[in-house]
Amino acid sequence: MGYLVDFFSALIFLSIIPVSNQLNEFLYSGFKDAATNITLSGVSEIQKNGMLRLTNETSRLLGHAFYPSPFKFKNSSNGKALSFSTSFVFIIVPEYPKLGGHGLAFTIATTKDLKALPSQYLGLLNSSVVNLTNHLFAVEFDTVQDFEFGDINDNHIGVDIGSLKSNASAAAAYYTGDSDSSKQDLNLKGGKPIQVWIDYDSFQNVVDVTISPTSKKPKIPILSYHVDLSSLFEEYMYVGLSASTGLLASSHYMLGWSFKLNGQAPALDLSSLPSLPADHKKQHTSLVIGVSAAIVVFVIISISTAIYLIRKIKNADIIEDWELEMGPHRYSYQELKKATNNFSEKVLLGKGGFGQVYKGILPDSKIEVAVKRISKESTQGLQEFVSEIASIGRLRHRNLVQLLGWYRRRDDFLLVYDYMANELPRTGKATESSDVYAFGALLLEVVCGRRPVEPKALPEELVLVDLVWEKFREGRALDVIDRNLNGDYNESEVMMVIKLGIMCSHAAPMARPSMRQVVRYLDEEVGIPQNLRDPNSAYDGVKGMSEVFDDFPNSFASSSFDKMSTCSFMENGDGGASFASLSTSPLSLLRARGETG
Repeated sequence: MGYLVDFFSALIFLSIIPVSNQLNEFLYSGFKDAATNITLSGVSEIQKNGMLRLTNETSRLLGHAFYPSPFKFKNSSNGKALSFSTSFVFIIVPEYPKLGGHGLAFTIATTKDLKALPSQYLGLLNSSVVNLTNHLFAVEFDTVQDFEFGDINDNHIGVDIGSLKSNASAAAAYYTGDSDSSKQDLNLKGGKPIQVWIDYDSFQNVVDVTISPTSKKPKIPILSYHVDLSSLFEEYMYVGLSASTGLLASSHYMLGWSFKLNGQAPALDLSSLPSLPADHKKQHTSLVIGVSAAIVVFVIISISTAIYLIRKIKNADIIEDWELEMGPHRYSYQELKKATNNFSEKVLLGKGGFGQVYKGILPDSKIEVAVKRISKESTQGLQEFVSEIASIGRLRHRNLVQLLGWYRRRDDFLLVYDYMANELPRTGKATESSDVYAFGALLLEVVCGRRPVEPKALPEELVLVDLVWEKFREGRALDVIDRNLNGDYNESEVMMVIKLGIMCSHAAPMARPSMRQVVRYLDEEVGIPQNLRDPNSAYDGVKGMSEVFDDFPNSFASSSFDKMSTCSFMENGDGGASFASLSTSPLSLLRARGETG
């Protein structure tokens, strides 16, 4: 009888253990049998061979994979975050060689429903949720350089806390030995398996990220970041994986994944994980052969059809090798012709020496676009056209209009940009605010001797007004002065031009001075404020720079310059004399530039 009592007591005790013990680990050695034990959303799917594909090669999509149940990440007795470890193996296969889109991330979040955006947001956040209140932790593996978030390059790893502006980042690489000299670069989008180890030590308060092309974990992590995650984590959190595509796309595959609280995540062996499917070209070889044979038979049977096909091929768009590697979407001529109503004068936004810009609506997506049609008389040839696609097409910056795609056939060049529904492109008419902005751009161009946007410059020097503001804020404004001046300038006048250029270039129209105020500054009737606004800062609704003129109501006679359009002013070639007539002090710099140019 005593034995029976002991037996039933043990049985009851064992039945209680799973209930009293918290979930603390999992292991996916492939995902073939994981369909009922993993939460997928977006375009993520488990393939027949057991691989998890988070995204395919379709633009602007996202995919998520979360462990279904939350983990207890905090010790309820003292509120201290627990240590954790995770490991996974991924493969990124870009649509175009060497051009990623966009990347993937491991994340710890309060919910499995992130309500996020694709592209640069990696399926983690959206444009309105970028602060610590979202309690989101992520380690990103980014294959596109986004200047909006200060990315270091297009092949990096970053630790993100509440925002996609990484708290710490490093170029993707791994160590083969114990010293820095053993560091080897690793291409995240190379189409080969990469294993990741992410470890958080709650005693040392440090996150270590290690990667390798093999299952052997390097001794030195590629990225270490000291942080106490206790204030970020809630008691229960979900762990997951996320990926997204942008204008460019990549297939993001997961081969295996493991996780553990307060210990080392279960090991993954690359040799036992699923392998990448065969190349798409190989999969379609039989189809290509069949179609080719059908075409040959068809040509033999019907001469008239053969002639039609020959003519059609002759007039078809010819795609050269360099076009396949450019990246941004290649539109068809018919698509752009329909979008612009056959390039109608009614949708013409503007024209110049480069050609014309038309407003259009893409027939399938209904997206509003601006189509730049380069004139055959333009000096911009094939080399410049390719350069613009390769550089502008991969840039991400708040002050640059996004390049969506392009078309080229023989000497016909077309570029497709986001249509900005605004301060001049919307109405086709200049306003005083747009004139002031254009004048500010002119001032900075003259004093710095470079264009407002320089695609080939370093990221921090890409946009001129941003560069000038940073130097001004650091007290090094004179560093941006055009070297061709050889130091032959009046420092106070140059500083006046720089300050006025910053004020006129503010992103918010109401924060810019009026033309009348600009003239007063130039005539030195009133001094320029010492403390300037950040030209990219939000506008608080107060009337900006007009505050300094409260003591001068209606004291300045109406000037013809107030009503002058700076855009037409610069086009008619009369700039030198007109500018000189306004003032004989700071504008002498402008005259000097005109004489020496």
